[in-house]
Formats: sequence, structure tokens, C-alpha cells
Amino acid sequence: MDKAPYLARKAISGIIASANTGAVGLKRSLGPLSIMAMGIGAIVGAGIFVLTGTAAAEFAGPALILSFILAGIACAFVGLCYAELAAMIPVSGSAYTYTYATFGELAAWIIGWNLVLEYALGAATVSVGWSGYMQSLLLNFGLHLPPALTQATGTVLRLDDGREVTALLNLPAALIVCALTTMLILGTTKSTRLNNIMVSVKIAVVLLFVLVGAAHVTPANWTPFLPPNTGEFGHFGWSGVLRGAGVVFFAFIGFDAVSTAAQEAKSPQRDMPIGMLGSLIICTLLYVLVAGVLTGLVSYTELDVADPIARGIDAIGLGWLSAVIKIGAIVGLTTVILVLLYGQSRIFMTISRDGLLPPVFSRIHPRLQTPWLSQMLIGFAVAVMAATLPINVLGQMVSIGTLFAFVFVCGAVLYLRRYEPGIARPFRAPGVPAVPLLGIAFSLLLMVGLPASTWLRLVVWVAIGCGIYMLYGRHHSLLRRAGP
Repeated sequence: MDKAPYLARKAISGIIASANTGAVGLKRSLGPLSIMAMGIGAIVGAGIFVLTGTAAAEFAGPALILSFILAGIACAFVGLCYAELAAMIPVSGSAYTYTYATFGELAAWIIGWNLVLEYALGAATVSVGWSGYMQSLLLNFGLHLPPALTQATGTVLRLDDGREVTALLNLPAALIVCALTTMLILGTTKSTRLNNIMVSVKIAVVLLFVLVGAAHVTPANWTPFLPPNTGEFGHFGWSGVLRGAGVVFFAFIGFDAVSTAAQEAKSPQRDMPIGMLGSLIICTLLYVLVAGVLTGLVSYTELDVADPIARGIDAIGLGWLSAVIKIGAIVGLTTVILVLLYGQSRIFMTISRDGLLPPVFSRIHPRLQTPWLSQMLIGFAVAVMAATLPINVLGQMVSIGTLFAFVFVCGAVLYLRRYEPGIARPFRAPGVPAVPLLGIAFSLLLMVGLPASTWLRLVVWVAIGCGIYMLYGRHHSLLRRAGP
């Protein structure tokens, strides 16, 4: 009989007790507006600047608006579960730690392995979008990069003179990953003030696009609002709305960062629902407005690009606005890449300290005080993926890996409510068991909408992860070696 779930709960009970008595507690200084602002800053970024065009062009058309609404509803249920667990288990590791404390080591390893899809592939996806906006901005100044160095490996590009060129790699995407990895290794961090400035820039750019773009839309571009299905599941029609929701779910993955503020909320029971649901409602509204304006400016059939907002602005024909929007998008995407690269190294560090990954992933540089080897390996892997893989493949893998983890987060709430009812919960998700069950149902629904090829990649990825666990993690686990 596997004793890992029991040992995991035993190991973490001390942390929970310590946090609840204030021994390792954080100062409760955040009100609902502060939490809401944090949520908006975490959510608005990659999805809105990168994947809106792909989802509209390939799956949902102008009905992408409905896809965003569906994804936002799913996040609301999952977000409440995150809030409860974050308040109860105030330790690093996110969904990995929550699963470790409930379902045991193997399940936690699988979730941690899938978080690689959220963080590493997420960083690669955003890097490809960053590259698209940078290339578009350079064109505003008459600068052209060699076509063979601007797209995923093997992409066939047709030049203006009719010639075809096969891309070697997306060099700008790889370079931004390498630059930010170097910054993280050297210990460069974002101050709160800088982060607030970046958030302000992102929100200002989105609102500017909506306000100016709304005056230039062509209503004919919204017809048909729900393009008829092509005969293949997920390609327009209602199944396309579902698949589009699964793809643009990438836009909302930042909301789990909000749950980590539970231990710093002045009144978690009141502030967390207001902050989390408020930020989700505001961001969903922003996404809906952007999707509506974008598909009104440019036909959805022309939006399968890495920089859809730039394409929409170019359609307006205002040169000054084009440059402003692109610079704002580049600034916003840069911070997103930085956060994802940082988060991936910290997840690996947590897993390594549990013995499930080699010690190299938790080794700290004596002078720089950063997990430099782990950060270097992650940066190299992300740079290779960003340089060689197309954005649609990357985005779908991020979504399915994140949704898979969310199922376990919701399941952890159900499990702990039943088997650990006595644990203090500074915040309790309302409507249990309905809320976590709906979170699981919506997450599975969005996963069903993703292509079969994405599911196959997930199965292969999990199989690889299980192989690593059986060959290494199981034999080096600190939890198992500690005994009862």
C-alpha cells in the first residue's frame, strides 16, 4: 500500500500549523483592490497579445468572444479552489505542493511535470509572440530581418517577389529568452514599482487599442459571427468555440498567481473572492472587447499571425499609434517571459528539494544567490523551443498541461474537505462540493475541445515523466527515505 499520501500530509502539517499560528505568516496588508490589481496585472499579457489571432483564424472566428467568456467561467471556479489551498498551505510549489499534500508523491510529480508545460512552453509561446511584435515594430522604421531567421524551423515563407524561403529558426524569440535568463541568473528582479509601471503600460495599451479601434471597425467583418463548421470538430461552429476556449485559456493562466496573496489579505474570507473574481470579470471583459474590435478591424481569416494586435492597428493606418501599441506589447510580453522563466526554476527547485529531481536543480550560486544551473538549463531548453516550434503547437500544449493541473487542484479541495476537515482554512471556497466539481467539469470540457494531436503529446509527455520518476525520483525521494 502506498504510504506517500499519508507521509505527505504528515510532512506538510507542520508548515500549515506554523503558518496558522503566525510563525511563518506574512503581514496581512492587501485589500480587495490591491488583490484585484495584482490579478489584472497577472492575467493581461500573453493571451491577449499573442493567441487571440490564431484562435479566431483557425477555430472560432468572431465568436471568439464566446470562447473568452467560457474560459473565464472555468477560471472562476478553479480560482476559488486555488484561493482556499493557498491560504491553507502557504508554501512554494503551487499546484505541485497542493497535490503533494493530498494525493501523494506520484500524483504531485505528474502535476509538477505538467507545470513544465505551463511555465517553460508558456515562456516559449510568449517569446514567439514577442518576436512577432518586434519584427513588426522594426518594419515601422524600415528595418527587415532575414526571413529565414524569423519563423519556426521548416516554415515556408513566400516573399514579396514570389520566392519561397524555408525558415531556419526564430532568432529574435531565442535571443530574448537568453537575455532574460542571463538577467535571472545574475539576480536581476523586478521591483514592485517597476512591475506596477509595466502593468499600467499593458492596461493602457489594451484600452487604447479598444477605444481607437472601435471607431474604425468594419461591421461586415463580423459576418458570419459564428462561421459554419467545416465538417471537422473544432474548426468553427460551436465546436470551434469550445476549441477556441481551450486555446485562449492560455490567456488566463496568470490568475493562479493571485491565489498566492491569500496569506497577505487583510480579510481572506472577504478580500480573496472580491479580488480574484473581480480581476477575472474585468479581464474577461477586456478580452471580449479586444476580440470584438480585432475581428471588426481585420477579417478573422487574416489573423493567423504572432502579432494580431499589431495587425489590427496596421489596418487602421495610424503610424504613431502602431508604434505605441507595439512598444507597449513588447514591454508587457517581456515581463511575462521573465516571470514564467523565474517560476519554472522555482518549481524545479521545490521538486528537487523533495528529491524527485537531481540536486543540480536546487543548487544555489554562493555569490549570486540564484538557482543558476537550473535557470541556465531551463533557459536553453525554452530558447530551443521558441526558435524551432510554431506558436499554435506551443499554445495548445500550455493550455492542456495547465488544465490537467487545475483538475487536481479542484480535486484537492474535495479531498481535504472530506479527510482533513479540522485543518484551519483562512479562506473557504463557497458552494463545496459544487464549485470544485464545476471547476473539474469545465477544465475537462476545455481539454476535450483541444485537438487529438495535443492529447497525444500530453500522453507522451506524461509517459516520459512517469519514466523519469520510476528511474530516478522514486529511489531518491526524501519523503520515502524519511519513513513513517
